[in-house]
Formats: sequence, structure tokens, C-alpha cells
Amino acid sequence: MDGSDGLAGGMAAIGFGAYSAAAGLAGHLPLASMCAALAAASAGFLTQNFFPARLFLGDVGSIPLGFLVYALGILGWRDDVWPLWFPVLVFGPFIGDATITLLKRLLRMEAVWRAHRDHYYQRMVRMGVGHRGTALAAYAVMLACAIAALLGRQQPPAIQASVFLGMMLLLGMLAAWVDVRWRRSAHDRETA
Repeated sequence: MDGSDGLAGGMAAIGFGAYSAAAGLAGHLPLASMCAALAAASAGFLTQNFFPARLFLGDVGSIPLGFLVYALGILGWRDDVWPLWFPVLVFGPFIGDATITLLKRLLRMEAVWRAHRDHYYQRMVRMGVGHRGTALAAYAVMLACAIAALLGRQQPPAIQASVFLGMMLLLGMLAAWVDVRWRRSAHDRETA
């Protein structure tokens, strides 16, 4: 999901920063160091990728980042650094956008392997929020998910479940809000 200036780079910096903080707090210094390096590299890339972008991730950059999100997330769980839900919540905005968009396209029986412009971030850009506004809104949501995950990761199981489900509900409500705004925007374009 590298289709909007600054989106993937900033979210990677926040997400890997949260991984690093959690690993550091758990005393897993090799994992903390690797995640800190990824966060720093993402932030460095962001200086050239934020709107107006002069450099892009493309598939060569975004696919390895996605792999590292999942691989390091599983490694942290395996090494008892965080619960299994932690990486899912930290990267929830990315995971949610990709999953919901894919499911909607499957339900409409679209060719999911073909390029499209149906992601939530793409809709926000097309509704006039722009690349900068979309990136900043995504950063705020990603930061909220990362903070909730960091605060909830060592709580009793009932609180962990409440944190995770509460944030997933919030992400769902944000997606529904974008859907409503998108339908209104489409209606306004048709009647104009």
C-alpha cells in the first residue's frame, strides 16, 4: 500500500518504532535494535517520500517491509516479547485497509489480482483530503493503535482483549465513516 505519498514510510516508522519500544521494555535488545533500525530507515526514507514525494517504495520496498512486519511480529510473539495480537493492532490500519478492501472486491467478484483504487487511503485522497492530509490522518490512527498496543500488552488477558477489540471497533467505525463519505462524494460527482 504505497500508493499515497508518505503513507507507507510514516506508518512503517511508527509501527517498527512501537515494535522496538516493546522489545526494549521486554529486554530483548537484538529485536529492539533491529526494529529501531527499520524505524530509523523508514523515517529517513520519509524525508524523500512525504508529499510531494521525490522517491517511492514500489513493490521492491513495500513487499520486504510487509514481510518484516509479519516475520518480526511472529518472532516477538515466539520469544514472549508481546502477545500475538500486538503486531496485528500496531499495524491494524494497514491490515484493516488491505483486508476489508480485498474482501469487498471478492464479494463483488472482481479480479483481485488487478490494479484498483478502492483502498480507504486512495478514497480519502480522491475525496479531496489529499496525500498530505491522508498521511497525517493515517499517522494519527497508527499512533493511537501503537500506543494502545504498548499500554495493553502486559495487562491481564481481559484488559488485553478489551484493548484489542476496542481498537478494532474504532478502526471499523473509521472505515464505515470513509465508506459513507465516499458514497456521498460519488453521489455529488454524479449529480454535478
